[in-house]
Amino acid sequence: RRVHGVGILACIFFKIVSQTMFALNDSRKIGAGLTGFGSLFLILGCILLFDKALLALGNVLFISGIVLLIGVKQTIRYFARKEKLRGTVCFLGGVILVLVGWPIIGILVEAFGIINLFGNFFPIISAFIRNLPFVQPVLAYPPVAKILDKLSGPMLPT
Repeated sequence: RRVHGVGILACIFFKIVSQTMFALNDSRKIGAGLTGFGSLFLILGCILLFDKALLALGNVLFISGIVLLIGVKQTIRYFARKEKLRGTVCFLGGVILVLVGWPIIGILVEAFGIINLFGNFFPIISAFIRNLPFVQPVLAYPPVAKILDKLSGPMLPT
């Protein structure tokens, strides 16, 4: 059977998620898929000149995926922490701005919120992405590696 376009990305994403170190039950697998597709739709919405429908769909999928991935209580606990409050307000404010119809301003506010909320995960994500076989040659290119090293900050030795 042939799989084209986004289907290939989804297959690769599910393969990677299924090989993670912690056991994934069905709701976590669905949550990982929703989060991945939400991120994909957000990126596509930005590439396609801030398409409101793609951005709104990406936001809904991303938020519902996070809830399914880590659970309702853990999600509320994470987003309601005092040190994450600024990021939470910016992220949810950006989502509301996108849903109201101001996609450019909404995505900028949302990006600021995502950086504040999930910024401490960037070194982990960077290390994970660097080990993917189809992305590794691109990220090993010196200018890209230098930018990625600067964004990820100090890393622990492996």
